[in-house]
Amino acid sequence: MPLTLSLLDLAFIRPGGSAAESLAHSVELARAAERSGYERVWYAEHHGMATIASSAPAVVIAHVAAHTSTIRLGAGGVMLPHHSPLVVAEQFGTLAELHPGRIDLGLGRAPGGDRGVFAALRRTPEASDRFPQDVVELQGLLAGADRPDGLRATPGAGTDVPLYVLGSSLFGAQLAAQLGLPYAFASHFAPQALEEAVALYRGTYRPSEAHPEPYVIAGVNVVAAEDGDDARAQLADARRHRVRAMINRGPAARSYTDEEIDAFLTTPQGAQIAAMMAKSAVGTPDEVRAGLEAFAAEARADELITVHPSLDPAARIRSVELAGNDSQ
Repeated sequence: MPLTLSLLDLAFIRPGGSAAESLAHSVELARAAERSGYERVWYAEHHGMATIASSAPAVVIAHVAAHTSTIRLGAGGVMLPHHSPLVVAEQFGTLAELHPGRIDLGLGRAPGGDRGVFAALRRTPEASDRFPQDVVELQGLLAGADRPDGLRATPGAGTDVPLYVLGSSLFGAQLAAQLGLPYAFASHFAPQALEEAVALYRGTYRPSEAHPEPYVIAGVNVVAAEDGDDARAQLADARRHRVRAMINRGPAARSYTDEEIDAFLTTPQGAQIAAMMAKSAVGTPDEVRAGLEAFAAEARADELITVHPSLDPAARIRSVELAGNDSQ
């Protein structure tokens, strides 16, 4: 049986590029995933980040869906503490009516930004405390369940958009198990609790009507190229870029050379940042396939959601194609 592969598109805005270029690339990336046998493409909600163009996942999904035919599209995820369940039900219910059978809704409780973002969104960090109740309310709105106030989401009610709980800790695993929902673990950037979280989820899972069995999606970085050394060089460049983004902040920030970044990666702090990308499959298509199969077994995952961090857009599309189930 082939691996079930999906794609997480971070809508990366390259240095010197624009959001418009990034979103146009997202369409091409989704098309590549569609013709290469991927199950779904997800977009994550981030705010106040100059390098990510997916701050409005529902809008991105609508645009990409209009330019693709069969691949599933969704949020990976919507940060529910930033929204009321009704608004999310209406947005994704609208998407489901426009593109039946193609829309997913992954839900996270992370801030998706700092306290300034919360203030600008007119929310507070304490909104995260309501996440379990908000997930249940959203589920009811999408199902069209009766409510004491008689409220129905229009569009939304009766669409039963599939929900997924996202997480990188034990909290999300426990909640997904209690609600009988699929669980997606962000091991592409926070792999530390992967094994424990999956064990907790599978060990405490309560079957639901929609999901009688647990279902695990695990994130993994992928760089595939015809030449294995080229792929490894691309991953090294992507790692340096991530390190720069994390340490090069504030008014006193300066530009670091590759040599300085590589030296920093040998320090304990640098090694800690580098470990964020520890779950990676890199090399030729055969090497990547072997790496993905080994990771799926390690993570006890039913599906892998791949992140292709190559800085060059053309190389990113080629990586998606070479790693796909329908690669030639």
